[in-house]
Amino acid sequence: MKVQGLILVAIFLYLSCIQVVKSQPRKDCQKRCGNVTIEYPFGISPGCYYAEDSSFKLTCNETETLSFGNIPVTNISYSGQLRVRLVRSKVCYDSQGNETEIKSRRITLKNLTLSEHNKFTVVGCNSYAFLEMFGVDKYSTGCISICDSLPSKNGSCSGEGCCQTPIPRGSSYVQVSPSSFDNHTTVHQFNPCTYAFLVENDKFDFQPLEDLKDLQNMTMFPVLLDWSIGNQTCKQVGNKSICGANSECFDSTRGIGYNCQCLKGFEGNPYLRDGCQDINECNNNRHNCTAPSTCENMLGGFQCNCPSGYRKDSPNSCTPKLRPEYFRWTQMFLGTTIGFLLIVLGVSCIQQRMKHRRDTELRQQFFQQNGGGMLIQRLSGAGPSNVDVKIFTEEGMKEATNGYDDSRILGQGGQGTVYKGILPDDSIVAIKKARLGDNSQVEQFINEVLVLSQINHRNVVKLLGCCLETEIPLLVYEFINSGTLFDHLHGSICDSSLTWEHRLRIAIEVAGTLAYLHSSASIPIIHRDVKTANILLDEKLTAKVADFGASRLIPMDQEQLTTMVQGTLGYLDPEYYNTGLLNEKSDVYSFGVVLMELLSGQKALSFERSQTSKHIVTYFANAMKENRLHEIIDSQVMNEYNQREIQEAAKIALVCTRVTGEERPKMKEVAAELEALRVKTTKHKWSDQYPEEIEHLLGGSILSAQGDTSSIGYDSIKNEKRLDIEAGR
Repeated sequence: MKVQGLILVAIFLYLSCIQVVKSQPRKDCQKRCGNVTIEYPFGISPGCYYAEDSSFKLTCNETETLSFGNIPVTNISYSGQLRVRLVRSKVCYDSQGNETEIKSRRITLKNLTLSEHNKFTVVGCNSYAFLEMFGVDKYSTGCISICDSLPSKNGSCSGEGCCQTPIPRGSSYVQVSPSSFDNHTTVHQFNPCTYAFLVENDKFDFQPLEDLKDLQNMTMFPVLLDWSIGNQTCKQVGNKSICGANSECFDSTRGIGYNCQCLKGFEGNPYLRDGCQDINECNNNRHNCTAPSTCENMLGGFQCNCPSGYRKDSPNSCTPKLRPEYFRWTQMFLGTTIGFLLIVLGVSCIQQRMKHRRDTELRQQFFQQNGGGMLIQRLSGAGPSNVDVKIFTEEGMKEATNGYDDSRILGQGGQGTVYKGILPDDSIVAIKKARLGDNSQVEQFINEVLVLSQINHRNVVKLLGCCLETEIPLLVYEFINSGTLFDHLHGSICDSSLTWEHRLRIAIEVAGTLAYLHSSASIPIIHRDVKTANILLDEKLTAKVADFGASRLIPMDQEQLTTMVQGTLGYLDPEYYNTGLLNEKSDVYSFGVVLMELLSGQKALSFERSQTSKHIVTYFANAMKENRLHEIIDSQVMNEYNQREIQEAAKIALVCTRVTGEERPKMKEVAAELEALRVKTTKHKWSDQYPEEIEHLLGGSILSAQGDTSSIGYDSIKNEKRLDIEAGR
C-alpha cells in the first residue's frame, strides 16, 4: 500500500506540474455579495472573472443582490451550473373577460444556457401558454391546464389547474406567452389570471387555493443555468485549460466547452491555481480503517496501517500474527534488506556527488563557452559603474518558460528566440535565447549585455540579468506587453487608434533615444538594426527600443568603424552596405524609413507588394515631387488640420534617407526638429479649438514663433530650398 501511495503521490505531482493556468483572479477580489459566495471564474470587477467571456461578469448592487445582467443569482456551482431567479409571465382578465394585464417575458442569457433540470409550468383554469427557445436548436412547446371549479388536491401539477412539461438543455433565448381559452369568465371568482414560468425541478408545490388566486404572491422562481469555459472540448484545448492543480478537465454536458473538477481525494475550486486541496480523511472521519489499524493521510487519499505484531488481512483491517517464528525470519530479512539498502545508498551518494561535480564543471564550461570571461573582462575594464545585472540559474529559466514551451514564444529573429517568462514572484519578463553558431555570435550576445548594462533610459528596454551556465545563453529583460510597432502598423494587432499625435510622439521618443545613444551615453552606441519590429510599445503606447544584439560601441576617439555589414534589408543604410563603414548616420537612415512607415501605416506593405524593385523611400520621394503625398499617407492619420505637419514630417524622413551620410542630419537634430513639429501640431490643435483664448493668452507670441523659425530649431525643415527630395536624396 505504501508503494501504491508513493505512485499516487508521483502521479499527482506530475499532474500538478503540467497544469497551465492561463488566468487567475486578483487576490483582493470581493468574495461575497449578500449571502451568496462569489466563485471564480465568476466575479464582479475586472481581473476577478474569466475575462475571455463577458458572461462570467456579475454585478452586486446597493442592496447586496448578486445579478447576471438583471437576473438575480442565488448560487454558483463548480460543476457548471448557476442558480438564478426568473420572473414569471401572466395575463389577467376582469369578470367580463376583458384583458386587464399582460406580461410576456423574453429572456436573453448570453453564453449561458438553460439546464434540462427545469420545467415549463402553467397555473390557471382553462389556460395555456407557449414557450419558444433558441440556442443549439430552435424549440417550441406548450402546456394546457383545464378546470371548471377549484381543484381540491394539493401538490399535483398534472393538468387540473396546473400543468408542467420538461424542456431540453441548450437554449440561451426564451420567450413565454400565456393565454386563456375563455378569458377566465367561468372561473374568474377564484382564478382571474393565467401564470406561466420556468422553475427548477421539484421547486414548485402547487396549492390550488392560493396559487389560482394570486400564485401565492410569488413573482420569481429558481431556475438552473448551465455554463462552461470556451467552446472547445478538453481534447481540443489540451494543457491550455484553466483547470488548476490537482484537478481534471471534463467536457461540458451542454455540448459546448469544458468544465473542471477536483481529483478524487481533493476538494475546492478547480478553476484556481491551487484551489483543489487535499482532504484529510483521517481527521474528517472519511476513512474505513477498523481498530487496531490506524489511518494515515496520503496526498489524494489515505491508507490503513497495522501496529507491531499485526498483519493486514484486508486493505482496512489487521489481525494478530499467530506464529512467533515469523519474527525471526522477518528480522533476518530486514537485516539483509537494510544492509543491501545501505550499500545501494552509499553507491548512490557517490554517484550523486560525481554527477554534481560533472554538472558544476559543465556549467563552468558553458560559462566560458558563452563568453562569461569576456563579459567579466569588458565590464571590469569599463570603469566605475552602477550596473546591477542579476545572474539567473538554468533551473530558474526552465521553470519561468515552462520548459521553453512553444506557447511561450513571443517572437523569433536573426539574433534568437524570445520567450515570455514568469518568475517565482509572479513578475513577467522576456527571456531571449540567443541563436549561436560561432565565436562572432557569442561576441554579439556579450555585446548586447554590455550595451544594455550601460544604458539607463526610459525608452530603452531594461536588462534585468542573464544566464550563462546553459548551453544556449539567455538574456532576461523587462516584459513590454503591447507588442511591437510593426504589429500595430502592419501586423496581427493593427490598431487604427494610432493617431497622428501617437505616431509623432513615438517618432520623437525613438529619435530621442537614438540621439542619447549617439551623443549622451558613456560610450557612443550605434544600434545598427533600427526597425519597427525592434520598437516595443507598452500599455501607454510608450516606445521602447529593443534588440541590441547587432549594436556596436564607438570609441570616443573615432567617428566610425569598419565592420561586417549587419542589419535588415529595407532599413539598411546603402552607404554602410556598400562600404562597411559604420557611423551614427547609419541609424539616421534606418530611422527615416521607420518614420515613413509611421506615416504610411498599412500602405507601406502595399508598396512592397506592388513592385518589389521599388522601396518605400522611392515612393515618398516621387510622391513629394508630384504633390500626391496624400496617396501614401495612412487614411487614419491625415485630416484637414494636420496636412502641413505631416508633409513636414515626410520631409524630415527624406532628409534622413539621403544616400550620402554626410548629407543626413545628426540624430539629435532630427529629435529637435520633430519635437518642434509636435509643439507646432499642439499649437494648431489648440488654435483650432480655442482661437480667441489662444490669441488672448499668447498675444503676438504665435506670430513671432512662426516668423523666426530658427528660435525653435526648425529652420532646416521650413526652408524648402535646402531639401533635395529626389529619389535617393
